[in-house]
Formats: sequence, structure tokens, C-alpha cells
Amino acid sequence: MAERLTVGVAARLSRYLQVLTQAKKMGKDRISSQEISDYTNINATQIRRDLSGFGKFGKRGVGYTIDSLLQEIRKILRTQGQHNIAVVGAGRLGEAIGSSPIFAEHGINIAAVFDTDPEKVGRHVGGVTVTSQSDLKDVVGDKNIVVGVLAVPAGAAQQASDDLVEAGVRIIFNYSEALLDVPGDVTVHTSNPAVELLHALYFHLA
Repeated sequence: MAERLTVGVAARLSRYLQVLTQAKKMGKDRISSQEISDYTNINATQIRRDLSGFGKFGKRGVGYTIDSLLQEIRKILRTQGQHNIAVVGAGRLGEAIGSSPIFAEHGINIAAVFDTDPEKVGRHVGGVTVTSQSDLKDVVGDKNIVVGVLAVPAGAAQQASDDLVEAGVRIIFNYSEALLDVPGDVTVHTSNPAVELLHALYFHLA
């Protein structure tokens, strides 16, 4: 696809991808725009509009074939190939992220896990051996890592971010509560479950 998606469309397609992946696991072959709407709270008309822009995937009254729609959305979001990511922090959150099978389902490979604690270095998280954060730059280059995930305390987040940026990583997912100072060409996505819950509650209770 030549033209770049807007942030809104990309965000919605990501949510459709989550629903489709789960529906396939549950044994479903087809799904309607109304069913996707029920799971995402995105208007069914908007869903049909988003998907119609990428070709005719669905039939009125029959719905969408989950396999073909999954394939198309992955292609659109460029997740068809494998992307290598690194997790910085091998504590409970880092272990949960590193051990989750969800990433592999979308072509995302957790290629490295780093920590500054000598007690954690050498342990296994998922299928990866925890490496010292002092080796981060070399490992990121060797393993062609494109995304860094910060699963460290807020006080350690800026240093971890600096290490990733210095190693050439330009996309960072920040699970700490720190506000990161990064160069203009680096994208930071901050995830805070409490804030996201408050946001959901605001719309639910309003």
C-alpha cells in the first residue's frame, strides 16, 4: 500500500486485528462488522468504511472471512514479516511481556531481554537469556532490533531509553511512569493501565 495510514485508521486496524486473532482462536471462520463493533465499540459503519478502502473483503449478510481479513490487515500494518524487539527490564512485568505468546502471533519476535541486575543476567525469560544492559548496543545491532520495550522502574527509564536511542532504536514502548526526553526522530508510546482504565470509565460513566 503506497499511502501512509492516518494515526486513527492505524489504531482502529490494530484493534480489528486483536478481535480477529481472538475470534480465530475461538474457532470462528467468519465475522460481521457488527460483531467487530460489539468487541471494539467502534461504529459498524466506520468499520465497513475502514475495510472497504482496502478492497472487498466482506459480503453483505455473510460477513468477513477471518483468515483473509487477518492476512490483509497484517499486510497493511506491515506485520507480515518478522520484527525483532528488545525488552529492557527482567522483573515481573518484563518476564510477563517476554514470556507472552501474543507477540509471535503477529510476527513480533522478542529477540533480547536486558537488565542491570547481575542476579537476573543469565536467567531465561521466554526463550531468551537475559543479557546485561551494558551489552545492549552490540546486541541491538547484531539482532537488528527495531523496537524497545521499557519494563523498568521510572527512575531507570531515562537511562534505558538513552541506551536504546544510542543503539539506533527509534520506536520505544514505555511501560514506566517516567516522561522520557528523546530526540525528535524517536517515537515513544507510553502505556499506563490506570490512566487507560480511568479514560474508559469516564466514557462509560458519563
